[in-house]
Amino acid sequence: MIEIKSDKLAIPVVLFAGILWSFGPLVVRYMNQPELVPWQYIFGRGLTIFIVLNLYLFFEEGIAFYKNYMKIGISGIIGGIGLGIAMISFIYSITNTSAAITLLCLAIMPFFTALLGFLFLRERISLNVWIAIILATIGIIIIAIGNTGKASLLGFVFGMTSSIGFSIFSVTLRWRKETPKFTTVALSGLFCFVIASIFILSKDQVFFSTSYNGTLFSLHGVLVCFGLILYSIGSKAIPAAELTLLSLTEVIGGIFWVWLPILGINEVPSTNTIIGGFFLFISITYYSLVIRTNRRFIALN
Repeated sequence: MIEIKSDKLAIPVVLFAGILWSFGPLVVRYMNQPELVPWQYIFGRGLTIFIVLNLYLFFEEGIAFYKNYMKIGISGIIGGIGLGIAMISFIYSITNTSAAITLLCLAIMPFFTALLGFLFLRERISLNVWIAIILATIGIIIIAIGNTGKASLLGFVFGMTSSIGFSIFSVTLRWRKETPKFTTVALSGLFCFVIASIFILSKDQVFFSTSYNGTLFSLHGVLVCFGLILYSIGSKAIPAAELTLLSLTEVIGGIFWVWLPILGINEVPSTNTIIGGFFLFISITYYSLVIRTNRRFIALN
């Protein structure tokens, strides 16, 4: 199993995970009427994540990889369900509001993660990290002011739910060191697969509406899967709140991809979105430059 113990190596790993996730809004925008097939999307994405991760574990550990499911524990179960809820909520958010608002909700993750990490893991957040979070907050507020007219209440609520679910996953990654991380991620894919199957069968729908959509469902699943692998690897060297702060590259990249004219979506961000994204970029850059001097405090003094 790949392990990174140095935060100097973990930082670029987590940043790249955020970049992989940032293609999510673009993939959804390319789908044919995604608002009509949310459970098919969740089914395809969840199944892909479950299969790819189990193949990865098989090549890493051999046939004995299945024993990880027996060691997953309560932390892994909670983390897998939390991540599954985050993935389900994502598609309902982005199909009911703009990509900027969905990503804005995801950008609030450091606040939820910091609170959960403080309450359950007794992690103290350093001053430099709080400065970075404040800079990110300024960007979030600026983006929100410029996009309130496009957002629906439903999209916002699902976006917040996705943010909380991912924060739960981030905290449980550090809860018990013996918890098999990749198996937890695979469990989230299985959770999505099972829940989606129940809804699809209960509504007498097909599992894949078109081969085109099915391909995009699987493509997004692969991107998410490899992002989660990198995120899980980086989690061992970076505290929970700082993990989600670094993954804010998903917000910046997501807004950029749906705007980039050459990709054909042309979802032009407002001036507020551009300014807010700049603050998020400064936040991440600041963190990356100063975090080498920061260390995590395990207990409260």
